Amino acid sequence: MRIRRGGPDDVPVALAMLDSSVAWLAERGRTGQWGTEPWSARPSAVRRVTEMVTEGETWVAEPDGPGTPAGTLVLGSGPHHYIDPVDEPERYVWLLVTDRAFAGRGVGAALLDHAVAETRRAGVGLLRVDCYAGDDGRLLAYYRSQGFTPLGPFTVREWPGMLLARRV
Repeated sequence: MRIRRGGPDDVPVALAMLDSSVAWLAERGRTGQWGTEPWSARPSAVRRVTEMVTEGETWVAEPDGPGTPAGTLVLGSGPHHYIDPVDEPERYVWLLVTDRAFAGRGVGAALLDHAVAETRRAGVGLLRVDCYAGDDGRLLAYYRSQGFTPLGPFTVREWPGMLLARRV
C-alpha cells in the first residue's frame, strides 16, 4: 500500500471520506458519533478539517496506486483542546478516516502502522488517539486491536469518548 504525504489539496479528499462515513453510520442507525449531516455541509467542520490537514502531518493511503485515495491520517504533536496534554513528547492522531469503498482492506491499520513508524522516526515514544466510545463500542475495539490501550473515558458535551495510547 502506498502512503504518501498529504497537504491542503487533500482537504476535499478527507471531507469526502468523512461524508461517506457519516452516511454509512447513519444508514445503520449509528448517529451518535457524527450525526447525520455531512461534514462538508457544516462550515465549522470544514474549518476544523482544513486546520488539521494544514497544521498537522497529513498522510494519504492509496492501495490501488496514485490518484486513488482510500484513507487519510493526520498526526499532531499534541492532543485536541478537550484532552489534557502529557509531560513528555507525543504524537497524536488528530484524524483517521477511510473511504467505505475500501472497507476490509487494511487501510486504517496501514495508516496506524505508518503513524507508529513516524512517531518512532521522530524519536517520540508515545502515540495517543481519542475516539467515540458510544453505541456498540466497535471503534474502541478496533483501536485496541491495533495495539492501543484505553487510558480513560471523557465526555465532550454529551459525546462519549475514550482516550487511548500506544508506546512505540
